[in-house]
Amino acid sequence: MLLRERYILRQLFLGLVGITSGAIALIWLMQSLRFVSLVVDRGLSLRVFIQLTSLMVPSFLAVILPITTFLVILFGYQRMSGDRELTVMQAAGLSPFQLARPAMICALTTTVLGYILTLWLVPVSYHAFKRYEFDIRNRMAAFLLQDGVFAQLSKDMTVYVRKRDRDGEMHGVFVEDDRLPEARATIIAERGSMIVVDNQPRVILFNGSRQEIDHHTGRLNVLTFERNSIDLSSSKQAEREVRDASEMSLPELFHPDPRYVSERDWGKFAVEGWRRLTSPLTTLSFSMIALVAVLSGAFSRHGTIKRPLAAILSVVGLMALSLMLQNLAGRNLSLVPLLWLAAVLPAIGCSLWLFMPRSLVAARRKNHARNPLPFLRGGSAGVSVTLSIYISRLFTLFALAMIAALTGLVSLFDFIDLLRRVATKPDVPTSLVTEIAGLHVPFL
Repeated sequence: MLLRERYILRQLFLGLVGITSGAIALIWLMQSLRFVSLVVDRGLSLRVFIQLTSLMVPSFLAVILPITTFLVILFGYQRMSGDRELTVMQAAGLSPFQLARPAMICALTTTVLGYILTLWLVPVSYHAFKRYEFDIRNRMAAFLLQDGVFAQLSKDMTVYVRKRDRDGEMHGVFVEDDRLPEARATIIAERGSMIVVDNQPRVILFNGSRQEIDHHTGRLNVLTFERNSIDLSSSKQAEREVRDASEMSLPELFHPDPRYVSERDWGKFAVEGWRRLTSPLTTLSFSMIALVAVLSGAFSRHGTIKRPLAAILSVVGLMALSLMLQNLAGRNLSLVPLLWLAAVLPAIGCSLWLFMPRSLVAARRKNHARNPLPFLRGGSAGVSVTLSIYISRLFTLFALAMIAALTGLVSLFDFIDLLRRVATKPDVPTSLVTEIAGLHVPFL
């Protein structure tokens, strides 16, 4: 590898790591706010909170990696163009392919990483996240009862413990059990201890009473006991562990188990599998769009905002098109080939546009010879004014692009999260989800 390619690759990879890390931190902060109530209500520690939310990081990375690769290549090459580095390389006789090769290597690397994420790491980590969250909601919270606090283990069970010894024995236990609406019970005991049976928390109560109201007669039934056992897990009807498409492997998506997936949802699961196969390829398309925006067109000493802005809008349009095609393909599997075309066709078209033999270099030199030093027309005053305009344009371009990219990135992830929530609710139209996501944009 030549020295210039190592230099460009180093700039690209350093920028990729920096921007991706910042975007992941931002999205992690926003998404982790949904679990603050879980931590507060369950009394979990900071370590458990970090462990739970860190399992979502691979899914964040798989979504934002194509976008951050596009931004790094676009602004990296734009910076080199502004510093005249690309001009020097082109004057040395380098072809567009030679100039674009470091960016293509970076894009191919992130594409391979994207396949590793979507096909293996994301399903494994998201499955672990769902299991961990299920354990917290249904099992772990039972062991985190605090003295003198009414702990709501689920929406139909509340437990109060007056005092708890160091060995785990509880004194003054109160349990409100509403898991059976027709037999709501209030249980009071002098003491109790926690045990685990079949991976489910149970509490053994001693010297207490169980009070129920007979709905037929309206009488209060009181049962006293010396020893009684109560299951503290949630009711199976209210909270049961269900696997969704995001945590299934590729064979499970294409061949779902009829016992767990209804036949009407097979199309959605198949589309999720095709999405995992096509989404990493969008990295190549986004990268080629960035290269076309920088390496094609006439050179301008004042910089230009039109081509980078057009590239950003093109990527946003492709992302919107991909989401629309995924939604349509879930209803009609014959549209699945359009997912491949939307992922691959922009890369092919941009490659043909950029690498086909043309007289672009001659046209640029002709334009440069016709107006070699435009900023010297007004003397020193012209240089000062032109430099100020150039810096202000560059700063405005960078600020607008970063705001648009971050807003689009967070809005996209919010929209995907909304789609994931309503995936099991076929009665909710996509237009309603789009309206809700649009209402979130000013807040983001």
